[in-house]
Amino acid sequence: MTTDTTDYQNLQLPYRRPADLDAKSPASHRVVIAGAGPVGLSCAIDLAQRGTTVLLLDDDDRLSTGSRAICFAKRTLEIADRLGVGDRMVAKGVTWNTGKVFLRDAPLYTFDLLAESGHQRPAFINLQQYYVEGFLLDRARELPNLEIRWKSKVAGVTQTADRVRLDIETPDGTYQLDCDYLVASDGGRSAVRRLMGLESRGQTFQDRFLIADVKMPKAKFPAERWFWFDPPFHPNQSVLLHQQPDDVWRIDFQLGWDADPVVERAPEKVIPRVKALLGDDAQFELEWVSIYTFACLRMDKFRHGRVLFAGDSAHGVSPFGARGANSGIQDADNLGWKLNLVIDGRASDSLLDSYDVERVAAADENILNSTRSTDFITPKNEASRALRDATLELARDCAFARKHVNSGRLSLPTTYGSSPLNTADAETFSGALVPGTPAVDAPITVDGGADFFLKHTGPDFTVVHFSDGRLPPEITDSALLSRTIVVSSAGTSRPATGARIVIEDVHGLLATRYDGQPGTTYLLRPDNHVAARFRTFDLKLINAAMNRAIGRN
Repeated sequence: MTTDTTDYQNLQLPYRRPADLDAKSPASHRVVIAGAGPVGLSCAIDLAQRGTTVLLLDDDDRLSTGSRAICFAKRTLEIADRLGVGDRMVAKGVTWNTGKVFLRDAPLYTFDLLAESGHQRPAFINLQQYYVEGFLLDRARELPNLEIRWKSKVAGVTQTADRVRLDIETPDGTYQLDCDYLVASDGGRSAVRRLMGLESRGQTFQDRFLIADVKMPKAKFPAERWFWFDPPFHPNQSVLLHQQPDDVWRIDFQLGWDADPVVERAPEKVIPRVKALLGDDAQFELEWVSIYTFACLRMDKFRHGRVLFAGDSAHGVSPFGARGANSGIQDADNLGWKLNLVIDGRASDSLLDSYDVERVAAADENILNSTRSTDFITPKNEASRALRDATLELARDCAFARKHVNSGRLSLPTTYGSSPLNTADAETFSGALVPGTPAVDAPITVDGGADFFLKHTGPDFTVVHFSDGRLPPEITDSALLSRTIVVSSAGTSRPATGARIVIEDVHGLLATRYDGQPGTTYLLRPDNHVAARFRTFDLKLINAAMNRAIGRN
């Protein structure tokens, strides 16, 4: 495997002349994915790990330029674990849970995004996007049923009832291929979306921000998220500071709509802004500079027949709150298992409709939070600015006001509360893990060794049964269940039947977080969302919930 010192930013990927150029008829593929960014790579790996053959196309031959997305949330890291890259991401990334908000030159308050213990992964890591893409690429290259073709641009899309035909442009000419399904993860300027005559709609914000990636080997800032409102070094605007690996720091400067993006990108404009923050004697180098504007928008639907849109091609948000890459990777996590079941014939094509239902709802939630963040950070009139400034002044001394300060509500996974795949509770539970909620982690022991719960769920459906030392005899009888986890509480006898895996809830946190009274049974989907929960192990109810979760209502 490539080491983590690989220069992924300057890695040129090999183009090879495809044999399809000489074929007499278009080759047929199960799944073609357009776009080899974090979303496309994640989806391709997920499908390939499940046994589906995948062709991944990208119109470039390089990974992302500059740091781009840098904040990767706990939920995304748990997905990365299932894709085989979680350890590399965490080892290379800068771990942080703490954020600080400043008004002018004084701190307002500090917040902790992971206040409780007992989770394997931190709230966030900061890691340049090209590292994430590089780690995913390394993993993709390990999978024999995943082919990647660089310098391969989708130039035509024609869809029928049973296939999608694509025109692919390469340096050696154009050829055609067919696929059962096309996943369009080709970014905010999606060629697939344009070729199909589709569009994203929403709100464009009239503001500009400068990103400066600054290399500072001797920086004295802690590994925290710092956000300033109206700082003296950049008055009447906002500034955001994040640490990245390799002694690189991300600084975002709000510029305003009237700023000239060409002029402001010049080093002679950027360096004085950085020195105003760091001090005139600060030693640093500019590594990457970009000016961005942004919009909150989405397509009306993410499924169009046999074409499914994911990531920025389907939806876009402002950068405040780290919702772009995180939500895109969660799109891939939602889609992969469903597409695999459909292709394998274990579920009908209608299961893919739930991808649209669930991820459109997730996009709407992200857009709502992103819009609120942007409106607070960049008020559009005097009244909203006065309200914003009053909220900030109150937050200095009044805890109740701090929940109204919005410097970017940070990414959280979506609960699919209205999903048609859920089986509603028929009994009383406490806690937040209602059907549709992503499963949460907790420390456990397995065969006497310390471990974490989520490492043992999936890759298919998982039944989790909380035992008092006894097991229902039918617990291993269901042909539908690919994995059964029996949770034994500390101090009770270990069940001695044929369950696939027995874990011990040594600290009692798993039972607390899942309201796991003896007999309680959960059904988790392959993407680790709760499909159903019951107070007893009832095989008939579990199988009915399983059928519902794969679209057999």
